[in-house]
Formats: sequence, structure tokens, C-alpha cells
Amino acid sequence: MVVRSVERVRTRSGKVRYVVRADDGREFSTFRERIGEEAERYQGQHVHIEFHEEERAGFHNVYLDRIQPVAGGDAADTDPEEAAWRTAVEATPWLVGSGEPEREVPPEELFERLKPFKDRVADDIRSDQE
Repeated sequence: MVVRSVERVRTRSGKVRYVVRADDGREFSTFRERIGEEAERYQGQHVHIEFHEEERAGFHNVYLDRIQPVAGGDAADTDPEEAAWRTAVEATPWLVGSGEPEREVPPEELFERLKPFKDRVADDIRSDQE
């Protein structure tokens, strides 16, 4: 993803919340100054993020836990297959149905679930590049 913008928002209590907006429209928040300032430095750059989600008082919150630049620079130079596999691996909890499955998923079954998703992501990346 590319960091489109980072906004500092002062809360009623006086704390600063950093709102990070991605090029795909997603938003992530953090109250951690170090992470917010890192996000500001990466505006306009391709980054890898880690986040968690919470439901609180009827609101769905997406909190930014970590942000770092994509290794090797511009994501346009990234092989679509490699990027698609990274995406599939990150999506594994949703593809297997749980972040903590009740049973171990055999490698062959995991591959059967991930490969079609990876192929679709790679095709999508290639079509975006054309």
C-alpha cells in the first residue's frame, strides 16, 4: 500500500491521534507518537503495515501497530507473483476461517486454499500495471 496522507487529530482529552490514509481508501489510527511520525516520513511511499482491529462502543477501529518501507524500494519493481504470495500469506487467517484454527491445517490443504487467492491477486496486479 502507499501512504496517501497522515493527519494529526487532537482529541477532546488533548491526546494526538494520527490518522493514516492509504491509497486504497483504508484508514488506520495510532496514538503512538513514534509510529505516527514514522508514517509521516513515509507519505507517498510503498509500505508494509501491521495493524489490529477492535470493536468499541459500537465503532470499528483499525489501529496501526507497525509501519515500514517496502524492501527494495518502489513496489512497481516487485514481481506480481512474489507480491501476491505475500498478500495470500497475510490473508491466511481469513482464508482458513480463523486466526487460530481448531486443528492444524495440512500443507496440501493450505496450499489449495492459498493458491487460487494468490493467482487472483497476481492477475489483479498485472492488470493494474497494464
